Amino acid sequence: MDEAGYRPRTVVSGGPLELAVLWGGFPLLGAGAGWLLAATTGWLARLPWVPFGFLFEWLDRLPEPQATGGTIAVGVVVGLVIAGIGTAERLIVTVDAAQVRLRRSDENRTVARVDTRVVLLADKHLVLLDADGAELVREPTDLPAAHLAAAFRAHGWGWADDDPHRSAYRLWVPDLPGLPAGADALLRARDRAIQRDRRDDARELRRELGLIGVVLRDEDKRQYWRLTSRAVAPGPEQPTSTEREANGR
Repeated sequence: MDEAGYRPRTVVSGGPLELAVLWGGFPLLGAGAGWLLAATTGWLARLPWVPFGFLFEWLDRLPEPQATGGTIAVGVVVGLVIAGIGTAERLIVTVDAAQVRLRRSDENRTVARVDTRVVLLADKHLVLLDADGAELVREPTDLPAAHLAAAFRAHGWGWADDDPHRSAYRLWVPDLPGLPAGADALLRARDRAIQRDRRDDARELRRELGLIGVVLRDEDKRQYWRLTSRAVAPGPEQPTSTEREANGR
């Protein structure tokens, strides 16, 4: 029961252990890597196939213990930078009976329970679907499925252990009929982005496809798609782009 605007809530995050691993483990690994580099510079400098051999030769000529101390310090700094990036990118999920807040770095997203039909973990992404089957949220996360499921179920949200629409997905191939207008071009562009490992472009194109009612699932760099109930697919009488090109010749 709410009192003075307060609602019981559950927070799911990596917790103190994750922070300890980030801020303790990565600087320690960096220090170890720095020490190993200092100990092997002479050997590496003598290998003709090692890239940046001149750098190893320069390090090998530095006096000790300054050289070892310097490489260890650089390793620690690199580890601290990685820890800072990891801390900023960690997802924190706060669930109550009315809404869920997703916080990552300086980004906050809030989704109301009334707008959400089901929540699930798919391909290491936290996914919230609305009543039409469209994705409200898709956030990458390494948070344990059991912890997320317990948090959402404790506050009355619908949690699914598997995607309820999994059987509706179809493998995309160019000029496949049944897609909304413009979807094939977006899928072609996204396929190129996936093959070139341009993740930001692929993510943006996924959002564009979602706006016209196409939901995607990726598997081994292949795209599988399904339509939401709001999507308007072209009728079977509409020609594909290949057919249009052939008719135009």
